This record gives sequence, C-alpha cells and structure tokens, in this order.
Amino acid sequence: MSALLSLAWRSLMNRKGSVLLTLMAVALSVALFLGVEKARTGAREGFDSTISGTHLIVGAPTGSVNLLLYSVFRMGNATAEISWPTYEQIAARPDIEWTIPVSLGDSHRGFRVLGTNHSYFEHYKYGRNASLRIAEGEEFSDLFDAVIGADVARELGYTVGTPLILSHGLGTADFGAGHENRPFRVSGILAPTGTPVDRTVHVSLEAITAIHVGWESGAKNPLSDSISEETIRGFNLTPKTVTVVFVGLKNPGTILRTRREINTNKGEALMAIMPGEALKELWSVTAMAERALMAVSVFVIAVGVVSILTSILTSLNERRREMSILRATGARPGHVFGLLTLEAGLVGFLGALAGIVIVHVLIAIAGPMVTQRYGISLGGTGPGYMDVMVLAGVTLASLLAGAVPAWAAFRRSLADGLSVRL
Repeated sequence: MSALLSLAWRSLMNRKGSVLLTLMAVALSVALFLGVEKARTGAREGFDSTISGTHLIVGAPTGSVNLLLYSVFRMGNATAEISWPTYEQIAARPDIEWTIPVSLGDSHRGFRVLGTNHSYFEHYKYGRNASLRIAEGEEFSDLFDAVIGADVARELGYTVGTPLILSHGLGTADFGAGHENRPFRVSGILAPTGTPVDRTVHVSLEAITAIHVGWESGAKNPLSDSISEETIRGFNLTPKTVTVVFVGLKNPGTILRTRREINTNKGEALMAIMPGEALKELWSVTAMAERALMAVSVFVIAVGVVSILTSILTSLNERRREMSILRATGARPGHVFGLLTLEAGLVGFLGALAGIVIVHVLIAIAGPMVTQRYGISLGGTGPGYMDVMVLAGVTLASLLAGAVPAWAAFRRSLADGLSVRL
C-alpha cells in the first residue's frame, strides 16, 4: 500500500500544473463551506453568550427581536421609553429579585453610552453566568464618573482619570453635539468580556439626567451653559424615563406568569421578553438565508470533487501508455485501479486540508474585526469536529469520484495501451 501511495504521489508531482489548479478548486470550495458554517455557529454562540442570568427584558412595545437587539447588542434604537414610576412598580413586584434600569441614546466618539445604576455591575451576567469585573479603577461614584469597556479603553487610549465628553445622539464627534459643557472622567475600566459591554461607556442614570438639563424641548437651550455644575448637583436628578429594564426573578418557574402580567399591565403599555426565546426568533428569521448559503456551499464542494474527476478523466487518454507499461512490468489491474483512486483521494485530502487552513487563517484575521465592529465574539470557530468530518467527507467523495476513471483504466486491455493511436 505504501509503495502504491508513493507511486501516486510521484504521478501527481509529474502533473503539478493541473493538479495544483484542481487542488485550489477543492480548497476554495471547502473554505467556503466551512466559512459559512463557522460564521453561522460562531455568531450564534457569540450572541448566546452576550447575556445570561437575566430572565426578562422589559421595554416599550415593539418587536421582540428589535427589543433584544437595541437593549443587549446596542443595535438600533428604542421606539419609546418607560416612565420612572412604571419602572418603580416593576421593581417593587414581589416576584422580582432584582432589576437593572438602563437608559440609552447618547454616545462618545462612536461608542454607545449606557446609563444605569450599581445593580448593573452586580447582576449583569454574560457567557456562562460570568460577572462583570473592574480591571482598573472603580465603579462610578461621582456624578460625572464613567466606567468604560475594554475596547473603548484600548482603541481610544484611555486610562483611569482621562476626561471624556459625551455626545447627544449617536454621532461620532465630541463637540458640536451639546454635552461639551459637562465633561466626565474615567473612574474605571472593565475587564474584556467579548460582548457589546466592551464597546460601551457606562454612567449613572443621574448623570444622564444632568447632561440633559436644558434639553427638555428636544434641542439645546443656549442658557443651559450658564447653569453651573454645583447648581446641577443640587437638582433632583431622578430620571423621568428609562429605555429598558433587565429583570431577575426570585423563582424562575414564575417567568411565564410574570411576563404575562407585565405585558397586560393596565397602566403604561409594556413588553416583556425572554432573551432565549427572542434569540430563537432571531435565528428563525435568518434560517432561510442560512439554509440557502449552506446549499450553495455544498454544491460548490460538489463542483470541487467533480473537478478532480474531470482532471483525471482528461488526462486518462494521455496516460494510456503509462498504464499499459505498468501492466507490462507486473502491475495487476487492481494496482492500476488503486493508483488512480489514490491520486484522486490525495488531491481531495490535500485540497480539503488547504481549505481548512485557509478558513482558520481568515477567521483569525476577521474575528477581531467583527468583535471590534459589533462587539460580538465569534465563539466555537477553532479547529473541531466539523473540520475532521469535512476532511473525511471530501476525501471519501474524492476516492469515489476517482473510482470512475480507475474503473475505465481497469477494463482496458494491455494491447490497447501499447498500440500508438494517431
């Protein structure tokens, strides 16, 4: 067997040009298939690990996917807010253990600003129930303190004590957006989480109210600049509204009843969703596109395998004398059959291996970019079971494809190859 494998390898080396092109076709087809699969599973794992331990997310009525996206992943904007008295009613429910009020809407140099309280650092979980951790400094204690995510600190070069200015809305500039007269300072930097938390600036709810003094009409009142910081600190800075509320229950078994009661609230209209169910709905929306991409990828792999068959069949007539000489020197028909089959298997194996290497190199390059742009870590994209299965499957398919020209060579007679055809 080893002698036949060595002969097959030398035979491939004698046809480097055509073999290399065929190998590249297989490699690219495998890279496409694995790229689609790993991007799909990686994105799902990254989304699923963004929030854990939160039983309900409560916001103004909207689509459940939209509520999940803007509250957890900072994608999009809320359609409406929840009044503070309504939030207090939710927090006072006897079946609720903790709540995290969240206010969204401002930004800092393209990073979202999140207003909250200390419950956020105590109860917000990600991954496998991991808690947020302050890597440097401390949580906000002063009105104009800010706790920044790891990506914010790294990309902007911020350290504890660095001043920063928030922008009104989601602009990327610091100035000209209305809050330059209320500067903050970095009080703490969170440890990396691989979630949108890393790309978020966290301040207190009272700070959100403070920087919007003079913005009651929706636009900045020029006279607001004359209000001193000391005067603002003396105001009642209890927020009037919050964007969303994260809820933890005392007994998870009551989650359906609690959600129903919140959704049928007789006062302000509310919508409570379960993060897991909303994620399933999100995946059901993308399922059709995923299936279409996977189908295209499978067909591309099939084209790669067919290219191996085509390459061997094309060269078969040119190699008839080679096959007959092998027969004349003692090779049995089975040896000829095995030689051509092994050639196809080698091309398939090496092409699939090259495709696996290509896709992992691309993921290593693109993964940090995806995390940087969207705050989503592509989990589960390292070498694994799927790579082994694809390698084995493509190799087996190549061996089967190689059996077609091998059978044709097997049936040819010795005299057929020794006679020269013009």
